[in-house]
Amino acid sequence: MRGGESFFKEEEMIYVLNTLIVPVNFDEDKEAKVSLRRASLEEAKALLKNGFMSAVGHEGTALVLSELLGVPVEYRKDRPSVFMKSGDKGLHFFMKKRLPEGAVLNSEELKKLDYWLVISEVE
Repeated sequence: MRGGESFFKEEEMIYVLNTLIVPVNFDEDKEAKVSLRRASLEEAKALLKNGFMSAVGHEGTALVLSELLGVPVEYRKDRPSVFMKSGDKGLHFFMKKRLPEGAVLNSEELKKLDYWLVISEVE
């Protein structure tokens, strides 16, 4: 993990998230410009090659991402709050189909669903 355990940092960070959210701290910034684009698996792997922080709060998703990306993506049972700042990027695992309320899938069930990998960047 680049940047240690601090969730409030000075350097640009790469976050791995298990949903398509862009967490910006609006107590600090009144506005934010964010770009989103679909990423290939190769682009996603390249983005993570120099380190990242996992904010993945679902064990099955962490396992699937670890397998797909070829790097250990930590399951964050503590579900940390992260705030992206200018220059930060996120790699998002986005399921194309919304699950029924309360549904929790294991890694094998997740592998059967359609998804996109999306890269976000806060400008």
